Amino acid sequence: IILLLVTLLAACASPDPAYFGADRHEITLQGIRFVVFQKDNHAEVIRLGYLSRPARDPVPALMEQAVERTTGCAIIAGSRRTGLPGDTGEARFRLRC
Repeated sequence: IILLLVTLLAACASPDPAYFGADRHEITLQGIRFVVFQKDNHAEVIRLGYLSRPARDPVPALMEQAVERTTGCAIIAGSRRTGLPGDTGEARFRLRC
């Protein structure tokens, strides 16, 4: 039962409260699933599923691609923010639309 619960929770993605009511997009890049929430000129991207440490190396660049492809907006250089330094599970960006 615990494994089932963990699996179900891993498949869910809830945005930061600042992104409630945002447009939601889903995309898979290089086999990694992402959910992108866009609100005005801001986006939050969440990586779904487990990845080993070595498999996480390409994730920051893939997050940027996920945001740009799903929103149609350009990411403002240097705007990437994460909850924890080096986090590859979640990031926020400012956009130029």
